[in-house]
Amino acid sequence: MSEEIKPNVEQASTEDAKLVAEEIASGEAKAPSVDMDKDYQAAQKFSVGKGEKAAQDATAPEYQMPESEEQKTEAKSTANPDDYKAMAEEIRPQQ
Repeated sequence: MSEEIKPNVEQASTEDAKLVAEEIASGEAKAPSVDMDKDYQAAQKFSVGKGEKAAQDATAPEYQMPESEEQKTEAKSTANPDDYKAMAEEIRPQQ
């Protein structure tokens, strides 16, 4: 499935693009054609094999995070601030 590209001189973003578009419009240059099927097949080669392995390596986490451990504590209803400080020390000891 080959498609011919027809450039529009008014949409050209640079002077070189305008010159090429004018040459194609006047028939001085041949318009490029794009074969979507061949391009698709070529792109598929990049998505398997070494490329897939490299992509996995590049996106793998740099450091492995350990699983967190669940800690259960119960607060005693004593209304004593020292009890709450002791409970906090159990969860996260001062270093």
